[in-house]
Amino acid sequence: MEFFYTLSNSMVRAVLQAFAHWTVEGRESVPPRGPLIVVANHQSNIDPPLLGASIPRRLFFLAKEGIFVNPVISAFLSNYGAFPLKRDGTDIQAFRWALRMLSRNEAIAFFPEGTRSPGRMREAIPGIALLAIRSQATLLPVGITGTERMGPLWRVAFPTGKITVRIGEPFSLPAIEGRLERSQLEALTKMVMQRVAALLPESYRGVYSLHKET
Repeated sequence: MEFFYTLSNSMVRAVLQAFAHWTVEGRESVPPRGPLIVVANHQSNIDPPLLGASIPRRLFFLAKEGIFVNPVISAFLSNYGAFPLKRDGTDIQAFRWALRMLSRNEAIAFFPEGTRSPGRMREAIPGIALLAIRSQATLLPVGITGTERMGPLWRVAFPTGKITVRIGEPFSLPAIEGRLERSQLEALTKMVMQRVAALLPESYRGVYSLHKET
């Protein structure tokens, strides 16, 4: 699995360097060890391999279960390090898998919006805050721009244009004992997503805009 992940990312880097104007900012901010949750906005099918190619650390992924239906794609994703997640975020099995990986000091990449949101962020699913609190893992915000033009899956092999990955400063959520209220989870999720939004141009921030229209 490690060889497959490394080989896949090498191929992604090669096509990004050949066809796109690909820039990564903030690689030095990535913690080299310890449990880590990489949190990013999600615009295109290319975003997961883009993160894998951009983050200087082995990543595992939570990906929506619908794309695991095709056996060929499912085998590829499993070997790459992805685990299926129900879109509504209420997936106990996936949650336990993520906790287990984090307990082993692994790094997990997560797109809290739950689906692609080309060009403008949409409201995130609160599961990311619960995972961060229960695991006490460090969070690493990442902002992705330029992939919103690459909807079809085949564009992963032929990315073009300017693509920027901005890596922010790592942070942690406060430890909270006992049961979390829905309002607490929503507030903490908003805090996480605002860290991601701060790495994006204002036009990309959507519901996390600092200047919402009234």
